[in-house]
Amino acid sequence: MSSAAMFPSFWRRSMSLVVFPLPGGLSNASLLETLGAFSSELVLAFSDGIDAAPFFQRGNFRSLIRKIQVISVMVDALREVAFLQVNATIFLCLKELYLFLYRAKILLHYIKCSSKLWLLLQNHSISGHFHDLNQEISILLDVLPVRECNLPVDVKEQVELLRKQSKKSILMIDNHGELLRSKFYYFLSEFEEGRIPHINDLYSFFVEKLMISNVRSCRVEIEFLEEQIVNHNGDIEPTKSILNGFVALIQYSRFLLFRFEDEEGELGRWNKKTEKCLISKDVSETFTTIPKDFCCPISLEMMKDPVVVSTGQTYDRESISRWMEGHCTCPKTGQKLVHNQLVPNKPLRNLILRWCMANGISYDPLENAYSSESAVAASWSKAVAEATKATVGLLIDQLANGTPRAKTVAALEIRLMAKTGKESRACIGEAGVIPLLKMLLSSLDAVAQENSITAMLNLSIYDKNKSRIMDVEGCLGAIAEVLRFGHTTEARENAAATFFSLSAVHEFKKEIAEKQGAIEALAGLVRNGTPRGKKDAVTALYNLSTHTENCARMIDSGAVCVLVEALGNEGVSEEAAGALALIVRQPTGAEAVGNEERAVSGLTEMMRCGTPRGKENAVTALLELCRGGGAATTEKVVNAPSLASLLHCLLFTGTKRARRKAASLARVFRRSENMLGVGYTISGNSTAMPASITVPVL
Repeated sequence: MSSAAMFPSFWRRSMSLVVFPLPGGLSNASLLETLGAFSSELVLAFSDGIDAAPFFQRGNFRSLIRKIQVISVMVDALREVAFLQVNATIFLCLKELYLFLYRAKILLHYIKCSSKLWLLLQNHSISGHFHDLNQEISILLDVLPVRECNLPVDVKEQVELLRKQSKKSILMIDNHGELLRSKFYYFLSEFEEGRIPHINDLYSFFVEKLMISNVRSCRVEIEFLEEQIVNHNGDIEPTKSILNGFVALIQYSRFLLFRFEDEEGELGRWNKKTEKCLISKDVSETFTTIPKDFCCPISLEMMKDPVVVSTGQTYDRESISRWMEGHCTCPKTGQKLVHNQLVPNKPLRNLILRWCMANGISYDPLENAYSSESAVAASWSKAVAEATKATVGLLIDQLANGTPRAKTVAALEIRLMAKTGKESRACIGEAGVIPLLKMLLSSLDAVAQENSITAMLNLSIYDKNKSRIMDVEGCLGAIAEVLRFGHTTEARENAAATFFSLSAVHEFKKEIAEKQGAIEALAGLVRNGTPRGKKDAVTALYNLSTHTENCARMIDSGAVCVLVEALGNEGVSEEAAGALALIVRQPTGAEAVGNEERAVSGLTEMMRCGTPRGKENAVTALLELCRGGGAATTEKVVNAPSLASLLHCLLFTGTKRARRKAASLARVFRRSENMLGVGYTISGNSTAMPASITVPVL
């Protein structure tokens, strides 16, 4: 049985990190030396782990260790007799013995590193693997000519005894473990039938039988099962749907059994992790410039899990997954996505990993948060829905009646649960959690505020929750207050992202723009925020600009000036140009943008160096400026340095819409030639529109 077929995806991935090649070209002495070191290593590494193994696999675990100990003694004896010549059969057996030890190490390590509940679910399969190894060593010892090895009598007796025992060994499955496995499935079926298991039964199962006795141990179990969901290849049992149900069941049991007894420790753990991430981020940004190709076009941060969409563009999985829940176009090109499949960009991920290693930057491409967005692919069954509803009910009770610290933890858990897909977001929103989160937005506790605004952001991705947020009295104003005066940078940025999410609905744009200080705060974040904050804020301003009645507010709040400044920021220039192109459609907007000294030069520069979509937005903005900005503004655009040659280039290389807008702007040049009395020629260093250019009909 090959190692790849022997274990689920978790261990197949781990195996790729450490390679144990089959010894080749070794002398007898070298092969024995390798076998002796390997077998001794296994005995030392795993003898102390017997008690740590789950009770339902402890017998198999102990039995395999004892076999390896006998093999280690046999190999040491062979080294001591130091025979110089062996026949081909002995040498082949020694090689096969190495492979046996290699597979034994994989299995023992897998047991040691797996969670209790996962091993319980895989009880049959893992017991089968132990039995396969028993049969393998039995065949190997049958073939090995022990009498020709000159072993000491006592060692020979041990080897012979091992051979007989291995021959008689049978598949050993712990009956008590099987009863627990059946009980685990029973709890899931109870949720499937709409019934909630009794607290006493859950306590007996998790605490008394499996010794999962605190919040931390529950979290370990949840994280491990979620990793199996993320890496599930459809070749193992249970299915994704069932695994997702078990995760929901453990989450519910965690809050039911342990409530918030460990919330201080859990919060501390989360804070330290967050702080560590922020420190790492600050260090990397301060001393190392991350290559542009390694950054996600949406989040502007280094990609953890780069994936390719149908247009061929690469994004970070989490960012593009969120985008695709509310859009059907590629964020970078604007093209329609013909399908929603995300293909991992493994070459790019490997390049990022190597670059990080070379620059001493921590990077784990396989890292999964407590709840990974990738797990959304798992089926949403009735059991998952019922368990999630029960869990949300417990969290809502804490948000309403718990201590301040319990409320903070509950907001954190809502935040994490709301990352796991639209079904979960729908379930949480329907349960009525939004008014309770709104009350935490004004908390003096920075962690509570950050958790609540991020939970609100995650929930808002689901369209029906957008309406629920807008319907809660004072919720929009509370979000605006966090945007303006939030305790942490992340809280303010997530408030901006929440406005970006809410402003995707046209009916809400005017109401958002009218909230006191909202647009001013977004503009301030564009000017002074982190790269991610700038991106969220400028995109929110872009969305708000699509409502014609918001033009005056954009001008009065100073957003126009900030958007013009943002044209020089590569990370947000495309969206800034798009927002300006919308604003200048209104006469007052065209006048305001035209009065900005750097507007025309900034848009012209974007036509030179921007993305295809950015160039399209820039030429659109310049065209609308000419149409609505008056003669003075038109003259400023017409006389912009190099604009004519840039238009010439765009007429033949731009997107379809960009070519159409460039052709229209070329006609403006033609009219201006007569109105302003300016003659454009092709001679010299003239940068105006050459008279020989034929404007294509588009």
